[in-house]
Amino acid sequence: MLSIDQKTYDAIVAHAKRDHPVEACGLVAGPEGSDRPERFVEMVNAAGSPTFYEFDSAELLALYKEMWDRDEEPVVIYHSHTATEAYPSRTDIGLASEPGAHYVLVSTREHGNNEGPVEFRSYRIVDGQVSEEEVTVVAELP
Repeated sequence: MLSIDQKTYDAIVAHAKRDHPVEACGLVAGPEGSDRPERFVEMVNAAGSPTFYEFDSAELLALYKEMWDRDEEPVVIYHSHTATEAYPSRTDIGLASEPGAHYVLVSTREHGNNEGPVEFRSYRIVDGQVSEEEVTVVAELP
């Protein structure tokens, strides 16, 4: 189960809506071994694509160095789907390289960057196997 605070949930959704029709991407870091998504990090989709996302390699390397220095790890890795449901594509599954992370997908297909609800779902992806998990949004993490 993914437990995420309202502020972080809102930041992920806002990023997905703002970047629509391009896929948005980023991560939420947390203390190593804690499973606590605490530090929201919005990234740039280097692919600039409505059907594919790619982290900028230099930006990602700098972020990992920063997380190592802070004893953090990626707790949530997120991106949006602009025309399809919030379910990992074959490409998403193939790129999933953090077995301990929650992979969050936000679908903006229904309302784009306009007001309206989004589909917000979380998965664990380990060795190519996808399992959906419950998402609990709390006012703030305990």
